Amino acid sequence: MIAFARPSLPPRPLSAQRTNGSIGPVTAPLRFTLDGSDELEGFLADICKTVMAGLRGLIPPDRLQAVLLGGGYGRGEGGVMGTPEGDRPYNDLEFYVCLRGNRHLNEWRHRLPLEVLGEILTPMAGVEIEFKIISLAELRKSRISMFSYDLLMGHRWLAGHGGLLLGFAHHRIADRIPLSEAIRLLMNRCSGLLFADERLKRDEFTAADADFVERNIAKAELAFGDAVLAAHGQYRWSCEERHRRLMRLSPAFPPQWLNEVRASHAAGLKFKLRPHRSAEARAALRERHAAAVSLGLRVWLWLEEQRLGSPFATARDYAESPVNKCPETSRLRNLLVNLKTFGVRSLFSLNPFRHPRDRALRALSLLLWDPAAGSGTAQKDLSSPPCSASPPRGLVASYRTLWRSVN
Repeated sequence: MIAFARPSLPPRPLSAQRTNGSIGPVTAPLRFTLDGSDELEGFLADICKTVMAGLRGLIPPDRLQAVLLGGGYGRGEGGVMGTPEGDRPYNDLEFYVCLRGNRHLNEWRHRLPLEVLGEILTPMAGVEIEFKIISLAELRKSRISMFSYDLLMGHRWLAGHGGLLLGFAHHRIADRIPLSEAIRLLMNRCSGLLFADERLKRDEFTAADADFVERNIAKAELAFGDAVLAAHGQYRWSCEERHRRLMRLSPAFPPQWLNEVRASHAAGLKFKLRPHRSAEARAALRERHAAAVSLGLRVWLWLEEQRLGSPFATARDYAESPVNKCPETSRLRNLLVNLKTFGVRSLFSLNPFRHPRDRALRALSLLLWDPAAGSGTAQKDLSSPPCSASPPRGLVASYRTLWRSVN
């Protein structure tokens, strides 16, 4: 093993603005980063070799179909953190392990060993190593998502070959990414802002807390622009290309905050490509966090107005509206998802025929943007499985449990 030394809008669909997406797959990147040193590139290559050695020792060769490095490093846009000792990786390394056979059975068999392998290798790499089990056959039949688009358009083969991706063309048409994916992106990044707020309120604020807060602010700043691009059919796999498109974006009815989103995206992009350990004081981070939370609310309400066809003046209006927040899902499938994820108790929860992400979207909007006025409403969403299965440690902790189950 190698040691690693809102605004109101006209009543017309945004889809009318959509442009034809490129199909293609992109050429496999020659590098993990845009401008990292040769030493960093070699370091990352060694990590990949060690990962493959570990995977081959855990998974029978007749079951291991392919391994792909996804994320920023798989697309050749991984973060480069400069240190006195030289360039180092910063972002997580996401390895997609493609196994033959039923995905659920494969997860049952191999999830725990892969988690252990990730825990062993993470200290050596200096960044978290994640393994995600996927089925190429299942992915081929599925609808396009932001995840599938990003992975198919930018990855690095560690095992397998490009011929395995025949039949995946529909996953490479960016303007077909549904708006539900944009709100899912915002849900995840705004969840990060919620968890960062929790850190900012702690009695003791450590360097690790500061790093967590700044990292999640930067992720949210990038996501606001990405969500706007996705709403206009302009999302692309490359973060640099997304920024160029955001700067050129000229909608017929631009939101008043578009320039704020552009500036925010630029800041998020800078951090993504050249991240650093935070040296900012809590007061400065609290100010930046408040600005991100404020901008996030405006983007969130604007996007949901387009997606759901209903105006929302405030976060509380949104949370208390009876509008189904996940209209793209079927009642029967929602029932099955609730049963599978939360068990029989879900039949007696708020509404087992709605996707559990509906609860998460409502709860998040209140906890992040109206915690005092909306705590009672949020409590209703967080008093059902899976949240009620753990001791009451506060609404944010209960939300985190729910978020993890629907993310």
